[in-house]
Amino acid sequence: MGGESNYEIHQNAYIKLILHALKHKTSSVNGALLGRISGNGDNVEIIESVPLFHSQIGLLPPLEISLIMIEEFYADKGLSIVGYFHANERFDDFEVGNVAKNIADHIYKYFPQAALLLLDNKKLEALLKEGKDRSPVMQLYTKEVSRCWKLAGADAASSSLKIKEPSANIVLLDYVSSGKWKDIVDFDDHLDDINKDWLNPELFK
Repeated sequence: MGGESNYEIHQNAYIKLILHALKHKTSSVNGALLGRISGNGDNVEIIESVPLFHSQIGLLPPLEISLIMIEEFYADKGLSIVGYFHANERFDDFEVGNVAKNIADHIYKYFPQAALLLLDNKKLEALLKEGKDRSPVMQLYTKEVSRCWKLAGADAASSSLKIKEPSANIVLLDYVSSGKWKDIVDFDDHLDDINKDWLNPELFK
């Protein structure tokens, strides 16, 4: 079951999601996770991410349009949507809200090993201040047999999330200090101005 899978996120996918949240600190933001199953079927590799929205998070029409466009683009690359990322508006809010659950439920229908990643603001703040932690500044939720989203890591048999590249947080801090978060384009930006590319092709150049 999805609750027993292990999840590995690639550095660029990880950094892009956090930069998106830092750009819109006073808003909830979300993103789609792209990847594939690897190994013997128990591992989910999150290779890419796409920043979705910062102002229309709960609106279905733009969400559906964005997910269709993302699926179509990445299908040619052998990737599909394998999960959902969410950052809450309030710094002290560590709950997975209804909007996040509903979107993650939609993805789960098509990919039962779907991951729901929630930004851990306290962990991110500590990383930005001290720069020492190598672990992900995100909480992993998976759907158990009980059909509810459950925080992973509560017991030894549960899922785990790790970053593929051990130095990802060091690279993230470098991007934050250089103001790279200002360059992030999400689907909100693209729908306002179609010349803005939601693929962010120049971000890591």
